[in-house]
Amino acid sequence: MSLGEVFVSEVLGTAMLLLLGCGVVANVLLGKSKGRDGGWLLISFGWGLGVFAGVYVAYKSGGHINPAYTLGVLANGADEYAPGVDVSFASTLVYLAGEFLGAFLGATAAWLSYKQHFDDSDAEPAAKLAVFSTAPQIRNPIWNMTTEVIATFVLVFVILMFAETPSGLGPLAVALLVLAIGASLGGPTGYAINPARDLGPRVAHAVLPIKGKGGSDWGYSWVPVAGPIVGGVIAGLLARAI
Repeated sequence: MSLGEVFVSEVLGTAMLLLLGCGVVANVLLGKSKGRDGGWLLISFGWGLGVFAGVYVAYKSGGHINPAYTLGVLANGADEYAPGVDVSFASTLVYLAGEFLGAFLGATAAWLSYKQHFDDSDAEPAAKLAVFSTAPQIRNPIWNMTTEVIATFVLVFVILMFAETPSGLGPLAVALLVLAIGASLGGPTGYAINPARDLGPRVAHAVLPIKGKGGSDWGYSWVPVAGPIVGGVIAGLLARAI
């Protein structure tokens, strides 16, 4: 499998994840949407099923769609990222680039889908930003990062453990895991658990002509990037050790 194929696979898979993930948040938060006030569980289900779809779309490259998982696999000492894709500096960069670009494109597609609602909504700028990126309920960078480290550790560690079991659930198991993380650990920070999931859409929010959007909260943006990376690497190292 060529690195070009890996790149396209990860772009498409991550874009699908973000289209459905940002889409469900827009559905719940924006005015005149049929899903308005659908609540946290609807958002958690939407993100879980977005992962389900994204992993299937990116099956050729192993369905990473998350830099934290890619770096977790690297820390785990694997020889391949996917069948026929050796772990190397070049392949790692290709995975990361595909994931971040896919996240940007998926978030942009979600904005296009809800363009009239963004224009017509009476939502506060913070709600519009929430369609694209995460934010803490109680702002404390150290504890917010701790939450992201723990939640991402659960994600990556359990997925790596999937590989050691005879289960054939595949993407469905990952989707249910993401749903569980959202329902249990998502409250404090909105559970980014994926650096591309937060940074790519945050860039999209900054550059797209969104009516009444306000700032993109760059002061917080490092938390949902650094936290998932740390959590993913710790998960990879622990999974390797045991």
